[in-house]
Amino acid sequence: MARRFRGESSHKVDPKGRVSIPAAFRRVLEDGDPDREKGEAPSLVLVYGGKSRSFIEGYTMAAITEVDELIAGLPRGSKRRRALEHLFSGQSVQLQVDETGRLVLAKKLRDKIGIADEVVFVAAGDTFQIWEPEAYVAHSGDLEDWIDSDEDGFDPLMLLEREGAE
Repeated sequence: MARRFRGESSHKVDPKGRVSIPAAFRRVLEDGDPDREKGEAPSLVLVYGGKSRSFIEGYTMAAITEVDELIAGLPRGSKRRRALEHLFSGQSVQLQVDETGRLVLAKKLRDKIGIADEVVFVAAGDTFQIWEPEAYVAHSGDLEDWIDSDEDGFDPLMLLEREGAE
């Protein structure tokens, strides 16, 4: 089983859009790039599209290949396939981590989610998200409110129960 992204951390963004990737995230990116030669920096894909997206989502090369294969399994020309191709191919960018463990976030990406001089990296299993800090705080608060609104003694592991399972 491939490594998973874990944790969250804040990082400064310089005026050129360079930002350091959390070291633990870099290890996952390395493991998730099957074409990477030993000693080479890993590649990844950032998906930025969708009007409702208030974050940028980072995929290892293995994870985006899995998504691409699922999309390719849909009927050619179908509305679902075209929409997914638009989001995951057209509204994405493939990058390589630089020799110092940084990404360069193009101005277009920074502007889309309102990044100024800081971002928050947030693990999401086999992907990670890049957020503008205030937007992430608001999003986190919404999730916490949802969890807290549940019954007393709520255990988040209950969310893993399958529909109809007892």
